[in-house]
Amino acid sequence: MTAIVPIMTSPISGSGPVRTLVVDDSVVVRTVIERILNADPRYAVVHKTNSAEHALSYLADNAVDLVLLDIELPGQSGLAALPSILQASAGVKVAILSGKCEEGSAAAVEALALGASDIVSKPGSGSFGEQFPQALIERLNRLFDGGSTVPMPRHVPQSAPQSVAQPLACVGIGASTGGIHALGQLFQGLSMPLGVPILLTQHLPLSFTVYFAQQLSRMTSLRVKVAETGDLLTPDTVYVAPGDANLQLRKGLHGRVTIQLNPDRTPAGNLPGVDPMFASMADVYGAGAAGVVLTGMGRDGTMGARDIVAAGGWIVAQNEASSVVWGMPGSIASAGLSCALLEPAAMMAFIARRGKVCA
Repeated sequence: MTAIVPIMTSPISGSGPVRTLVVDDSVVVRTVIERILNADPRYAVVHKTNSAEHALSYLADNAVDLVLLDIELPGQSGLAALPSILQASAGVKVAILSGKCEEGSAAAVEALALGASDIVSKPGSGSFGEQFPQALIERLNRLFDGGSTVPMPRHVPQSAPQSVAQPLACVGIGASTGGIHALGQLFQGLSMPLGVPILLTQHLPLSFTVYFAQQLSRMTSLRVKVAETGDLLTPDTVYVAPGDANLQLRKGLHGRVTIQLNPDRTPAGNLPGVDPMFASMADVYGAGAAGVVLTGMGRDGTMGARDIVAAGGWIVAQNEASSVVWGMPGSIASAGLSCALLEPAAMMAFIARRGKVCA
C-alpha cells in the first residue's frame, strides 16, 4: 500500500512553478515522476539524476525549491546526503521518495531527524497506478500550502529581557523541520530536572508519534508519554502532542491542570500546532509559562508566543546558525519575542538559571 505522510507546510511561491530536482536510481521512476509533476503547472522538474553526488553538484550552481530524494542510491545514500542537500540549497524542502521508508521505520525516523520535510512511500517501478499521481500532487500541494518562511532582517530586533515575577511552572517546546536532532541536543543539555512539566509539539503525523516518543525517551532520563485527554500534569514529565491533535491545558478544581486534546487544525493548517499549546500555557500558567521554539519552517508558535509574553512569561528561540530552517525561531526573533537566541544544547541551562531567579 502506498503511504504518503505529511510533515510540514510552506506556501507555493507566486513567482513561478516549484523547481524540482528528482534523485532516484531508477530511470523508470525518474521518468514517471517527471511526467506527473510536469503535467501540473505548479511544478517543473528542472533536473533528474541517479546519485546524491550528481545532485549536490547540480545544487552547487542551481537553486531548487523541492528535492524528491530516494534513500537507496549508488554511492552515497540519500540519508547520508540529506544534511548536505539541505545546506546546499537554503530553504529547500526535501521529500524522501522511497520504497524502503515505511511509516515508523528506522529509516523514516532518521530522515525526519535529519530534516526531511515529507516521507513518501512509493510503489514499485512497475506498479504506478492511477491513484499515485493524484496522491503525490495532493501531498506536495499540502507541503507547499501553509505558514511561510519570511525573510529575516539583517539585524533582528530583540525585546528587552522581561522581568520574571513568578516561578517557572511549565515549559513548552515547539519544533518542526530538523527538530528531532535539535531536541536531542536540548535534552542532553539538561543536567538536572527542572521540576516542572514539559509540553512538546513536534510537527509529525499520528503514525510517527509513538516511535518519536520512544526515541525521545532514549534522549532523556525524564518520563516521556504521548499526551492523552485527562492526563494530570506532573513535574519532570514530557508530554508529546499526538499527530492528530493540539496539546492544550485545562485548569480544574484545586488548581489541578490536565491535558485536553483539540483536533482542530490551526488557521495555518498545522496539526498539531505550537500556537494553541503556547496560548493554553499562557491562560493556565501566566507568568510561569516559558516557551522554546526550535528549528522549523513557517511561523507556528509566534502567535502563541505573543500570548505567553503578554501574560508575563518568556520565550527562548534557536539561533540561526544551529537551525536547519530558521523559519519558526526566526519569526519569533523578528517579532522581538525572544529573551535569548541560543543553540539547543545551551537552552536547558539557561531555562534552569532563569527559573531559579524567580523561585
